[in-house]
Amino acid sequence: MNKPILVALAAALAVAAPAAAQKRPLNVEDVYNVKDVRDPQRSPDGKWVAYTVARAIKDTDKNDTDVWMVSWDGSQDIQLTSSPDSESTPRWSPDNKFLAFVSSRQGAKGGQIWVMNRLGGEAIKITDIKGGVSDFAWSPDSKRMVLVVNEPDPRDPQDDDKTAADKKKTPPPVVIDRYHFKEDVSGYLRNERKHLYLFDVASKKADILTPGTFDEELPVWSPDGSQIAFVSKRGTGDLDRNNNTDVYIIDAKVGAQPRQLTTSPASDGNGRVSWSPDGKQIAYLTGEEIKYSAYNQNKLAILAASGGQPRLVAEALDRPIRQPLWSADGASLTVLVVDDRSQYPARIDVNTGKVDRLVTGPRVVGNVTSGGSDGGFAVLASSDTELPEVAALESGKLRRLSHQNDEWMSKLLLGTTEEFTSTSKDGTEVHGLLVKPPTYRAGEKYPTLLRIHGGPNGQDEHSFSFERELFAANGYVVVAVNYRGSNGRGSAYQKAIFADWGNKEVVDLLGAMDHVQKIGLADPDRLGIGGWSYGGILTDYTIATDGRFKAATSGAGSALQLSMYGVDEYITQYENEIGPPWKAQDLWIKISYPFFHADRIKTPTLFLGGDKDFNVPLVGGEQMYQALRSLGVDTQLVIYPSQYHGITIPSYKVDRLQRYLDWYEKYLKKGRTSTLP
Repeated sequence: MNKPILVALAAALAVAAPAAAQKRPLNVEDVYNVKDVRDPQRSPDGKWVAYTVARAIKDTDKNDTDVWMVSWDGSQDIQLTSSPDSESTPRWSPDNKFLAFVSSRQGAKGGQIWVMNRLGGEAIKITDIKGGVSDFAWSPDSKRMVLVVNEPDPRDPQDDDKTAADKKKTPPPVVIDRYHFKEDVSGYLRNERKHLYLFDVASKKADILTPGTFDEELPVWSPDGSQIAFVSKRGTGDLDRNNNTDVYIIDAKVGAQPRQLTTSPASDGNGRVSWSPDGKQIAYLTGEEIKYSAYNQNKLAILAASGGQPRLVAEALDRPIRQPLWSADGASLTVLVVDDRSQYPARIDVNTGKVDRLVTGPRVVGNVTSGGSDGGFAVLASSDTELPEVAALESGKLRRLSHQNDEWMSKLLLGTTEEFTSTSKDGTEVHGLLVKPPTYRAGEKYPTLLRIHGGPNGQDEHSFSFERELFAANGYVVVAVNYRGSNGRGSAYQKAIFADWGNKEVVDLLGAMDHVQKIGLADPDRLGIGGWSYGGILTDYTIATDGRFKAATSGAGSALQLSMYGVDEYITQYENEIGPPWKAQDLWIKISYPFFHADRIKTPTLFLGGDKDFNVPLVGGEQMYQALRSLGVDTQLVIYPSQYHGITIPSYKVDRLQRYLDWYEKYLKKGRTSTLP
């Protein structure tokens, strides 16, 4: 190397060194820096993309969502709303004159529709619907909307009927008479319904389109505006006992009767349907029979709008499909494909079923929407080192449009994410991700955390994970395993754990940990484990099976599965997959082995949960906490007041992450004790 090159290299290093030194590790307070970008919607003229940005506000300890729009060339990014009340579901009018959204701003009850004129001015509330609006869609001529309205149980007194004295009285008892009677966030289920309403924008008049005793959702207008397709669960008998939704069509006029399109015993219309440009066909997603509902892998189907026999398209594609969207010429459908740690958009030929992947590389692309005449799509795109942002998808290439998180993330030292493959003791090939600390040095063994995703029908993927990066920033190697039951590896892989919980998943998790120990990455004396929801459940299963872990965190989990019957929201799955306890007592006892073998657990374990969780109720953690406390194993139970299955209050999110770090540090690094009460 000659002297001029050496001088240039030295100068470059001198500039780079201070820049690198300015970067810092991720910390729990960065929860307040995250801008959660969602729901991109390209305008009809193709010139703008509306989207939402959600933030955690430290001063108020609340979350706020605002509507933004970015120009298609990326040169302008404009915040459209800034009220302390959240706005969501931005939707362009087809004539390109208005942008509507849902909000409960200014005291609007239950969420109402607000409209902004593209020429400027403040948003105007155009609906005042009792129960509130949860979803809506513009008609093709922009003169009407179809609304999804939340209607209370008709047996309940209306607010307008109550006197001031009535409103101060103790609430009446909750009377339950439904088979499926609990749902997280919704609480105890009664006879509340979701109905479709037709709404005239000019007169602001709303008329019910689908009265009755059924729920309707996910409405989509036909291209000519004469009909609306929607999804509903109907029939005779107790509808709570199945998950068999179907696609229906109704004329867009009051008094019309719906016509059922799909009739399969599987769940049809898993997501919004898509009309072909000529209005003659409907593309939709069809799922599994009821007993496999927890392991659903949607397939793409097409059906004539006039009715008839549906046909599956790209049936050989053994991967979950999402969000079908017709091409302008009606020759193909763009879909999202979940595939082995990634998610990508693909084009499927409707005649041949040929699948063409539109984007390559380890990343997650979602929320595809079209607009304009150039064939481009607005999407959300993320990677291991990038939070989801709005991007343009053109000719197989992604072009970033929004940059909501660029500034603060440019200051971070991030870990390195790698794919790995392990082999379980029964010979099963398992795929996962490894995240190494930013300060990783080859040849050194690290304290290692097995962090388990929930579901189980989900996957650890190439999208930015705040949790994985936080642990890596604190010096841990993080192992994320797509155990059997996860999606992205085919239907048989998902269904492998049917009625056999806590067996093959644990075999796969331990096989992955064997692998990272064998390659010299994980310190066998400093192994931790943890997860939330099914990740917490699998934590309980694993520490009752293997004693190698020195610390565990089990969030929103359960171990005495028998006690979940009638307590959580999964009654339909239980009776169709496991069977009623009085008919399948041995199987219920078998899958409850972490509780009945709690005396085998030596791992100090932190249990956490929300006190209003109806998904995996807090009792699941309370029982295991009590068992380990009785056995003298170091344990702690943390309860988040007024929280459901998902922790939403910002300070609680920070608290949970800090407790994870403190618990692992106490046992894996022999460091300081907890800084939290």
